[in-house]
Amino acid sequence: MDLSDRLVLRAFTATDIGYLLALDNEPEVMRFINGGRPTSRESIETTTLPRRLHDYPCWKTRGYWAAQEKPTGTFLGWFEFRPVEEHSPAVVELGYRLNQAAWGRGYATEGSRALVHKGFAELGVERVTANTMAVSTRSRRVMGKSNLSLVRNFTGDWPEAIEGSEHGEVEYELTRAEWEQPR
Repeated sequence: MDLSDRLVLRAFTATDIGYLLALDNEPEVMRFINGGRPTSRESIETTTLPRRLHDYPCWKTRGYWAAQEKPTGTFLGWFEFRPVEEHSPAVVELGYRLNQAAWGRGYATEGSRALVHKGFAELGVERVTANTMAVSTRSRRVMGKSNLSLVRNFTGDWPEAIEGSEHGEVEYELTRAEWEQPR
């Protein structure tokens, strides 16, 4: 998918294991996901990659895309824009995980805005939602720049507490009606 000036989003393939392994083994990237602990190759092969390869029946396409820098083809990370319910495009979850070298360059906002636009304009989406830890200020800033608004603070059921989880999580959203309002 050529959705923006600087990014190409493409379907994952089985050959992306190395990219996913490197991404999920950057401690700062994983800080608000699992506390920065390393991810095993086996976990990437048996859990992460199969989830990235899953097609959603309501779209007949994936909900996860590998993100590459357009001019160089450099792997930057991934974007999630997947239906919350397998067979309905009404509510989707927006997410992203980019390698640390891509941070601060506007890629997360650019990819998020492009997916939100595609969702409302072409895919029948009615509501986009996104969650992060309350202390994840970078991610929260991307959500705001992508026109999502804070809906609530909540406490998730973390199997293992990580630094910052004591502050809870936040949910952001954007509805079709809000998206259609002139800006």
